Amino acid sequence: MSVIKPFKGWRPTEDIVLQLASRPYDVLNTEEARKECEGNPYSLLHVTKAEIDLPEGHKDSDLETYIKVVENFNAFKDYGWLVQDKEEKLYIYAQSMNPTEANAHWQYGIVACAWSEDYVNKVIKKHELTRKDKEEDRMKHVRLTNANVEPVFFAYPAVAEIDSIVSKITAQKPIYDFIAKEDGFGHRFWVIDDKATIARLVELFAKDVPAMYIADGHHRSAAAALVGQEKKEHNPHHTGKEEYNFFMTVIFPDNQLKVIDYNRVVKDLNGLSKEQFIAALGKTYVIEDMGTEIYKPAKLHEHSMYLDGRWYKMTAKEGTYDDNDPIGVLDVKILSDNVLDNILGIKDLRTDKRIDFVGGIRGLGELKRRVDNGEMAVAFAMYPVSMKQIIDIADSGNIMPPKTTWFEPKLRSGLVIHTLD
Repeated sequence: MSVIKPFKGWRPTEDIVLQLASRPYDVLNTEEARKECEGNPYSLLHVTKAEIDLPEGHKDSDLETYIKVVENFNAFKDYGWLVQDKEEKLYIYAQSMNPTEANAHWQYGIVACAWSEDYVNKVIKKHELTRKDKEEDRMKHVRLTNANVEPVFFAYPAVAEIDSIVSKITAQKPIYDFIAKEDGFGHRFWVIDDKATIARLVELFAKDVPAMYIADGHHRSAAAALVGQEKKEHNPHHTGKEEYNFFMTVIFPDNQLKVIDYNRVVKDLNGLSKEQFIAALGKTYVIEDMGTEIYKPAKLHEHSMYLDGRWYKMTAKEGTYDDNDPIGVLDVKILSDNVLDNILGIKDLRTDKRIDFVGGIRGLGELKRRVDNGEMAVAFAMYPVSMKQIIDIADSGNIMPPKTTWFEPKLRSGLVIHTLD
């Protein structure tokens, strides 16, 4: 069962939370981050992407950048922009992509620390591979700040009593309540002070949550857990109760989360003409010309393709997928095997420079734009995977193909920070 614990979070004062809370480090490049927090000394990007405070040309992995990370993080605490809670608490973080609408969908996550041993023992389950270089970069960040500055996005199988507790708390006025100016997404935050409520939530996770699932943040999870293991090995007086044994997460019930499509664009047709390419597709798909208006896939095993100014519906033929196999059922796997590999000759999605990936948050108009301007030859829009598919794959010990899931909204960084001492 799943172990969570409260912690003494470092949080911004209410008057600067809008300026301090930032988008995560990995959704912005250096120049975008520099522009986003121009004139805003409070932005946590000064900590998560500290190269923006150095002369142009510095990378996020440079020694000078890491030194700047520590300097800026210490300054945020010294200036009183981040203040630590006196006692261990749990928190609730809610997000919405359409906060001003009457029927706005909000998702409510519990902010808590997860146990590093649960990651090692696969009670915390993953569905993506991680890269050692990215792990090491995040590990350096955790080591130098001695903190989990940014949370990891987890999901768990919904539990009715947990939902009930969260509903009662969120009926009260939140500590933070703002709409981010960059994307218009809504963010709300509550502090759980009542010790009995905290104890009951910890108990419910231990009793009723058999596993937690990494939705977004595989490299941050790995880095946090590995740093915990490092500190354990280097502490001759290790007891298992030290704060470094835990890392910060926001844990959402699976039935509140929405997974967005993650689409593909390819630079060329591998030497084929348009007619030859469509004929080759016909061996594994039923192809229908949908005209010039954007066409979005409507169901599982259906893709849409944009080619030479027209949209096509691609319906996978029976026998090209296996609905009883957690990997074989995935539309990204069907496309990868039957089109990207067999027809276009793209063998490795992680390294082949002929393919790129576009998060569904950008809309299918972005696919059309990249083909129309000649940058790409063809685009494929995917039907999004479900939380059930993600959980099935994680439970089976399998790994999803690269660039399969896109979760939105992203967690805002800086609403609370966990230090390892």
